[in-house]
Amino acid sequence: MADRSRDKGRHGSRPDDEAQLSARLRTLGERLSQAKESRRPEGETGARPPADMTGIGRGLRLSAEFVGGVVVGAMIGWLLDRWFGTSPWGLFAFLMIGFAAGIRNMLRSAGVGSNNPDSAARNDD
Repeated sequence: MADRSRDKGRHGSRPDDEAQLSARLRTLGERLSQAKESRRPEGETGARPPADMTGIGRGLRLSAEFVGGVVVGAMIGWLLDRWFGTSPWGLFAFLMIGFAAGIRNMLRSAGVGSNNPDSAARNDD
């Protein structure tokens, strides 16, 4: 029976606790929104610029660059083998060339290649 009286006491103070918690959460939310606003540079709206690709878009583009190079190299090698009867050497040679071209294109698209002006500036230092 003592437990019931203790439960009644808890329930009696519960609305006050919930009201205090709600008020604290509300003020915390306001402080967080103010902190976000103060961190944002002037003129920035928070939306991403249209040129900024998402991670999956960038991954698909890089994989397409690589696969495209390998497939084109394999097709050229296969055609040369058919015309000149050098099977499988043309396919093998152009498959390796396509592999290298695919990696080069992928690195260039990612901004790591030698055509990147930032990498040239770092090499001059």
